[in-house]
Formats: sequence, C-alpha cells, structure tokens
Amino acid sequence: MEGSGRVCDDPGCNAPGEFRAPPLEGAGGRDGPPAFRWFCLDHVRAFNARYNFFDGMSAEEIHDAQRPMAGWERESRTFAHNGADRPPRWADFADPLDAIGARFAEVRRATAPRQDGKPLSGEDRASLKVLGLDTDADRTALRRRYGELVRRFHPDRNGGDRSHEAELGRVIAAYQQLRKAPAFA
Repeated sequence: MEGSGRVCDDPGCNAPGEFRAPPLEGAGGRDGPPAFRWFCLDHVRAFNARYNFFDGMSAEEIHDAQRPMAGWERESRTFAHNGADRPPRWADFADPLDAIGARFAEVRRATAPRQDGKPLSGEDRASLKVLGLDTDADRTALRRRYGELVRRFHPDRNGGDRSHEAELGRVIAAYQQLRKAPAFA
C-alpha cells in the first residue's frame, strides 16, 4: 500500500505493512476500533499459518461458537417490507449518477397509479405489458391496440403461418382480462 507509512509489525522487519491481521488480545476496547496488526506478505502468511481462533477457549465455548445458528439468536431489523424489495428513501443521500435509482425505475413505473385514479390489479398490469400499453391507456386505445396485434399475429394475415399462435393467445387473454377490469369499464 503505497504511501500508508505502515511498517510490518513483526519485530525486526522494515517491509511495508500491507496486510491487516486480527488485533492483539485485549487491544482496542469498546471506545474505538480494534488495534489491528499490519504485516508484510511473508509475515502475514506465517501469522495465518499459526493463528487459531479457538485458542484459549474451553470445549464448551468452542462448541457454542461452532453451532450452525451461532449469532442468529438475536433479532435484527428487517431488510424487506412485506416481502418486497423497497427502494431507498431518496432524501437520505445524493445519487448523482442515478446508480441506485436506475434499479428502481422499472419498479416505480410498474407500480405507478393511473392518472384517473382507477385501480389496476397485478393481472391488469401484466396484461397491459403483454399488449404494450401504458397504465393510463383508455378503452379506445385498448381496442385499437388489440386490433393491431390480432391482425399482426393471426394466421389468416400471415399466409397460414401458425408460428405466432401462442402470442396471439396471450394477446386475446390479455384483452379479455382488461375489458372486464374496472379501469376500462
């Protein structure tokens, strides 16, 4: 690590201390970060070869540390809300490159309410996606788009080619779903 100014903590070694090792026993305390040891590559390898996490523990303490659920007994805060990944609170930080916001752009778009306030179910939103319509589409746009897609995928319009039948079935099912939906009544 250039410019760190650390020297290897091994006695008599003047090589740069580039590699962090666990702190000395009892070093650090609760008031600040622990005092890590810094070694050169050769000495950190030697340290790792002789390091024993369980050194000084009783058999019972070793058993407790090796349990599969060790450390999971306490409650922690949840990372999800109702099982769904929620976007972060935008007021808490700046995101000038929109690195985080880009991930949630599709989520925001997919859950955006209609301008007229009419409700859309998850099936309605999926059907709109199949038809390639926006959430604010009206009944006229729905009928127009349905007609376009039926003409595009119907075998009679494709010289008897039945390769688009599955897509035609999805379009028909989506239209049937949406024409009964409260948002298009």
